[in-house]
Amino acid sequence: MTKKFFLYAIAALGTLQSAAAQPRLIVQIVVGSMRGEDLDRYAENFGEGGFRRLTEGGTVYADSRYDYLQTTTPVSLATLTTGAMPSTHGVIGSRWVDYTTNRTVELTAGRKGPGAYHLIAPTLAETLLRHAPGSRAVTIAPEAVSAVVTAGHGGEVFWLDSARCDWVTSPYYAAEVPEWIARSNRERYNLSYISGEWRTLLERGRYLNTRNYDIALSGKSKKDKDQSGSGRLKLRSDFERMLYTPAGNTAVLGLAKQAIAQYRLGEDKIPDLLNVCLDSPRRISEAYGPESIEVEDMYYRLDRDLADFLTFVFAQVKDGSVTVVLTSDHGTSPAFDAGAEEADRFNPRQFEVIVNGFLNVRYGVGDWVVDYSDKCLWLNHNLIYERGLNLAEVQNEVAIFAMQFSGISHALAATAMRTSYFGSGYARRMQNSFYPRRSGDVILNLMPGWIEEQERCWSMSGSMYGYDTEVPLVFYGKGAGMQRVNRRVDMTAVAPTLARLAGIREPAASEGGVLEEIAE
Repeated sequence: MTKKFFLYAIAALGTLQSAAAQPRLIVQIVVGSMRGEDLDRYAENFGEGGFRRLTEGGTVYADSRYDYLQTTTPVSLATLTTGAMPSTHGVIGSRWVDYTTNRTVELTAGRKGPGAYHLIAPTLAETLLRHAPGSRAVTIAPEAVSAVVTAGHGGEVFWLDSARCDWVTSPYYAAEVPEWIARSNRERYNLSYISGEWRTLLERGRYLNTRNYDIALSGKSKKDKDQSGSGRLKLRSDFERMLYTPAGNTAVLGLAKQAIAQYRLGEDKIPDLLNVCLDSPRRISEAYGPESIEVEDMYYRLDRDLADFLTFVFAQVKDGSVTVVLTSDHGTSPAFDAGAEEADRFNPRQFEVIVNGFLNVRYGVGDWVVDYSDKCLWLNHNLIYERGLNLAEVQNEVAIFAMQFSGISHALAATAMRTSYFGSGYARRMQNSFYPRRSGDVILNLMPGWIEEQERCWSMSGSMYGYDTEVPLVFYGKGAGMQRVNRRVDMTAVAPTLARLAGIREPAASEGGVLEEIAE
């Protein structure tokens, strides 16, 4: 009897300790295209209450990475929120080709507007709502794809409308936005974040980067004239002025504060989740490159916005029972024009045309190539079968032919991905990105530094190289001590760690291990 009572007491003590470590609110902040080095690179000009509050008072994972090729925003957000590789969660890009119809499938498109129609693996938000009755999950992002992929099938989900720059949702999630958001939209409150001119926050001598285009460099005094850039983007709408300037970050964090207050997040002991996706840093990095003053200044302004946001969050939630995780969906490449000479870029359209011509010569005239997107080339399976050809042989021929193009480092056929196991090297990372029902017939890997030619893109993500795969990862607040961890961490660990912290089961498809410094 005494022994049984002793065992019950131990179990009860464990339950109490678990409850004590469980935060009332988990806030996940994803800064688009933030490289792993950026927090240290710009630290000297950060204030004490923003990024440095997190890095100096929390658990910093100094070597956190995505271990696959397709380091693009929808793919990596899916990995962050499901804890799974793309080969498991099935998000291989924002679109792909249905092999049976040869039609393009958009990841979030459907009859009820943007929604999780094609998301396979459950997200952290879905898992929390299912296993913690009474909890809330709120997701906010400027772009619909980011919001939908991060949220999954449930919760409160908001993004910016490209026509009026209002906060919206879709009938997939709710019939309409709450009245407090509708009122803000009627007042056109988001437009107050947009300034007529983008000027540096600090005087120009304090900046580490030297390239500027659309930002005016402030002098030390009124006598010291401002320096204008050479000019690059012509922003055509309020939505673009929001997305391609620091105003986008301010607006998202502003709505996040309202959501905490209006939904009373963290009010009771049942854990809530707030996902904050910042897409503006990615758009600014793409348009100006990570070497630009525009990117640097955006970080300094975000640092101030973040300080204000953190102060609000920890004051709003009882006893400061909050866990904040700061990370990124991927890094970004060097700008193709950052060197003494412009680097060559890969032309996807030219690649499609030449490959189709090659197959015309080999097998007769036809529309052999259906589409190309995110390093994937889709072939016309119906035509291949009509001509009595072997699909695997055609795929392999195209993969071999692709290696003749400048900028292509590796090309693997889908058949090789399906029938082989690659345990290391570039092929393993390519296979980690491969989902058989959606991925192309031939997958490409470009050489280091090479990017695709795209409008408004001087820098891009989507490679297996360190500048894309290495990202910051910081936990702060409840459950996170002040320490720096130097071992390598896979980003599939974030979702299961947060699930353990919230006292719920890991998302069903999760493959990552729980970070022992946070959840043990």
